[in-house]
Amino acid sequence: MTLAPENSATPDIVGTSRLTVVIPHLNGFDALARCLGSLDADRHRFGKPISVIVVDNGSTRLPAAECARYPFVRLVEEREPGPGPARSHGARLADTPLLAFIDADCIAQPGWLSAILAHFDAHPDTAVIGGDVRIARVDPARPTSIEAYESAYGYRMKLYVERDHYTATCNMAVRREAFLKVGDFAGIQLAEDLDWGRRATAMGYRIDYVPEMLIETPARATFAELARKWDRHIGHDFSEVRSGKDHLRWIARALAVAASPLAETARIMRSDRLGGPNERWLALTCVTRIRLYRCRKMLALLAGFGRSSAAAWRNEG
Repeated sequence: MTLAPENSATPDIVGTSRLTVVIPHLNGFDALARCLGSLDADRHRFGKPISVIVVDNGSTRLPAAECARYPFVRLVEEREPGPGPARSHGARLADTPLLAFIDADCIAQPGWLSAILAHFDAHPDTAVIGGDVRIARVDPARPTSIEAYESAYGYRMKLYVERDHYTATCNMAVRREAFLKVGDFAGIQLAEDLDWGRRATAMGYRIDYVPEMLIETPARATFAELARKWDRHIGHDFSEVRSGKDHLRWIARALAVAASPLAETARIMRSDRLGGPNERWLALTCVTRIRLYRCRKMLALLAGFGRSSAAAWRNEG
């Protein structure tokens, strides 16, 4: 259902848009306003027209007021739960040759739009690109342990692209032709970014990492929120555990997760995303806490204490 007409150009920037930015949204009204504001500011630096499609995914109210401030924004609805279906709906409505995806709680940094077009123009064989994601600190002078942890571990986008052959959908761009051939993002039953990336790679599409394509996103506010993220990933992974050999591998993996903080000190000390000794200590304490939590959850799920709730874990967060 379309709620507001899309304007392909504003009075100060005219021409034909080559890029549509798709934003899934669920009850993050203030965050969405900040995201749209960052795109508007970057659009003026960019000097070319863009289109933005906000896809509301069942909010308590529609973000009509937030979207109405920008004549290049179109607001639509997607009733199927999950950011994957919302992104897919927006992408299929777009009629530009390039699509970009950013989450509603993210802030596009200066040059984000330019980096997308410049890389696609310079690399005609590349179908998909993923950019860098940095953590926005509430108080840069006094980061929390979760902010320090997520700065070092939260969005390892270069690793995702170069080793795992996918990019997180919070900062992704794709040629529309390639998107239509690979198909829609999965629903909440799968990790939609990893699933889509695997399908794209299997079809031979090239994915590049573009560090100049930079956004910022807030860290999770509490340890409980961080734990829910890992509950979802554990649930996804456990859905593939079936045989006795799988059980043994799962136990070995859980124990390796518990022991892994011992090996993380050197990585934290070398990280260019952390400041002084205090930030590094905060990151180390948080990574230790979350990995012990993950080990306990993995073993409990295998033992059957949480098996019936695995689907619920996958769907949270």
